[in-house]
Amino acid sequence: MRRILGGATVVALLLGAAPAAAARPDVPSADRLSWLADHLGRQTLPERDGWAADGPGTTGGSAATPERTRVVHNRAELVAALGGDNAGNAADATPKLIYVDGAIDGFEGPGGTPLSCADLADPAYRLDAYLAAYDPAVWGRVPPSGPLEEARVRSVTNQTRQTQINVGPNTTIVGLRGARLTGLTLMIDRASNVIVRNLTLVDARDCFPAWSPTDGEAGNWNSQYDQISVRRSENVWVDHNTFTDGDNPDSAQPVYFGRPYQVHDGSLDVTHTASLVTASWNRFTGRDKLLLIGSSNTVGPDVGRLRVTLHHNLFDGVLQRLPRVRFGQVDIYNNHYRLGGDDFQYALGVGVQSAIYAQNNFFTLDAAVDPADLLYDWGGTAVTERGSWVRRGGGAGRPVDLLAAYNATHDPDLAADAGWTPTLRRDPVLPAPLVPLLVGPLAGADRLPI
Repeated sequence: MRRILGGATVVALLLGAAPAAAARPDVPSADRLSWLADHLGRQTLPERDGWAADGPGTTGGSAATPERTRVVHNRAELVAALGGDNAGNAADATPKLIYVDGAIDGFEGPGGTPLSCADLADPAYRLDAYLAAYDPAVWGRVPPSGPLEEARVRSVTNQTRQTQINVGPNTTIVGLRGARLTGLTLMIDRASNVIVRNLTLVDARDCFPAWSPTDGEAGNWNSQYDQISVRRSENVWVDHNTFTDGDNPDSAQPVYFGRPYQVHDGSLDVTHTASLVTASWNRFTGRDKLLLIGSSNTVGPDVGRLRVTLHHNLFDGVLQRLPRVRFGQVDIYNNHYRLGGDDFQYALGVGVQSAIYAQNNFFTLDAAVDPADLLYDWGGTAVTERGSWVRRGGGAGRPVDLLAAYNATHDPDLAADAGWTPTLRRDPVLPAPLVPLLVGPLAGADRLPI
C-alpha cells in the first residue's frame, strides 16, 4: 500500500484531482470498492481547471449516498444506476456515483442477449432497397423521401432507444481498470454537473446512416451517434478517457454512391447551447470526426455559450475537428497532436464567430502534412495562436507560427486576436517541447490509479 499511495496517488494529485471524502465501506454492492477507487470516484474538478470550473464548479456525483453509489457490469445495471428508466433518467437530479466494471455493450438486449443492426431495423427498411431507391443516378440530387426513408428514420428511433444512454444532472461515471463502453452514446442533455472519467469508449456505430446528397459537392453519408454528446448542459468534466472505433474503423466501411459509408459521428460534441466544459487528459485515436463545438452557423442562442477548455489531450492518428468551433470561447493548450496520412484534413476549425485561443500545443506530423494546413477556415475571422511547436517527418521539433503559415498560403487571412484571454487555468502552461513527454504516458483511460 505504501508503494501505491507514494506513487500513484501523487500522480493523481498532479493530474489535477481535488481532495476526496473519506472511504465509504458501506457501499451497497457485492463489489467492495478499494479506498483509492472511492477516493478517485468522489473527486471534483479542481478550482480554475478550465471553463467547467466557472460558476458553481463541477462536483458531479461526489455527494452520492450509499444507495446511489453503484458498481455496474452491463447495460441494464447502468440504466438502473442512472435512475431506472432510460427515457426519464435525464431528469434524475439526485447525486449518483457509478463505477463501470468490465465491458458494457449498448447492443445488449433484455437478458443480456446481443442485438444486431437487423434486430433494430424497422420491418420496412433494407439497406439494399435503400441504395437502389436513392441512387443519385435514379433519384437525383435531392434529399431522400418516401416510405423507405421513413422506415430508416423509424429504425434510427429504435436504435436511439437502445444505444443512447441518458445521463442526468449531478452524476459521476468512472471506470475501474479496463472499463469499456461499446456501441453506445452517453447523452448529457439538460443535465448539468456531470463528470465522466477513466473509460474507453469504443465504436458508437450508427446502423442506419442518412444519405445527404446536398452535403458537399458529391453528397455524404452522415451518422447520428457521438460517443459523448453534451447538449443544453453546463459544468461538465470529461477526463482521462480513450475514444476509439476499435476494430470497426471508418476506413473499413464500404463506399456507396461514390462516398464512404460513414457509420461514426463525433467523439465528444458540445452543441445546442451547452457551455462550461473541460476535457482534459483524454486520448483520441484512429477516428475521423472528434470534437464539434457548436450546432450550426445560425446566429442565435449559441452566441455567448459553447465555452470549452481542452488541455493535455492526445490526438493520435485522427482526421478532423480537433476541434471545429462555432461561436464559443475555446481554450486549447498543452495538447499533443500526432497527425498524418492521406486522409488527414485539418486540426483547428475556425468557424463562424469562433474565438479559439490555442497556446503551447505540440504537433508531430508526417512529411505529407503541411503545417499551413493545420488551421481551416469554416467562416471564422480570427484565432489567437501562439507557442506552437512542430516536429515533421521525423525531424527535430521547432517553433512554428501556424497562423502565419496559414495566412501565407490561404485567402482570406485570419486575424491574430480572437478577442479574449483565458483566466481559468489551474497550473502554469507548459513549454510546448515538454508536452509530448507528459501527455503521451498520462493521457487516456487506465492511467489513473484505480
